[in-house]
Amino acid sequence: MSEENNNLGDDLKKGAEDALDSAKDAAKKATEKAGEFAEDAKDAIGEFADDAKEAASEFATEAKETFNEVTGENKKVLAGILGILFGSLGIHKFVLGYNKEGLIQIIISVVTCGAAGIIGLIEGIIYLTKSDEEFYQTYQVGRKPWF
Repeated sequence: MSEENNNLGDDLKKGAEDALDSAKDAAKKATEKAGEFAEDAKDAIGEFADDAKEAASEFATEAKETFNEVTGENKKVLAGILGILFGSLGIHKFVLGYNKEGLIQIIISVVTCGAAGIIGLIEGIIYLTKSDEEFYQTYQVGRKPWF
């Protein structure tokens, strides 16, 4: 029986060694697969990040263009109406960011007792008759201060 126990012990030892070798192989394969998965995930995240950056850049560009269109039109209408109604006070100049010209308009109006208000009236009409793009290019981009 002792011989049988020795054989059984040898078989168990061999089985344990085989199981250990199989476990090591499985662990090695799992590590390789995990590495491959991590590389694939890294690549996918990189592509996603690039796509997100591109989409954000496109959105920012469109938002800027829309903002310029909207603010250009709003300033056009506001400056035009203020020029017609309060041209002698030069408020339309301040709306467009022409502070020096606005002060000049006020001083001229005070000196001429408001007769220079005709300048604001004419400018208001000019502002409202221009197209949005033409107004934006002339008075906001080109910074043309008079007429």
